[in-house]
Amino acid sequence: MNVRRFLTTALAVVGPLTSALVLAVATPAATAAANPCGFYETGSDAYYNHCTSDGSRIVIEVEVWGPNYEKCVAPGDTWLGSSSKIDGAFYTGRLC
Repeated sequence: MNVRRFLTTALAVVGPLTSALVLAVATPAATAAANPCGFYETGSDAYYNHCTSDGSRIVIEVEVWGPNYEKCVAPGDTWLGSSSKIDGAFYTGRLC
């Protein structure tokens, strides 16, 4: 169910005071969907979003045509390359 349909239904069912709370709770979820944690793609680019508040750097394995490779990433978004060349990326369980 998409966020807009959920919010429309929620507003029709609950009172005005409660609907303000629903909007306040639903807004962070919509923002998080824009840049999810882990691997994600836009129309043309591939990224890895390392979601952490401790400042740790992690090793990810980047899946490509041919041999995969490892990359050390800092917190936040890291551009991996063109989405046509990157098949995915995942956390290896190691710090760097």
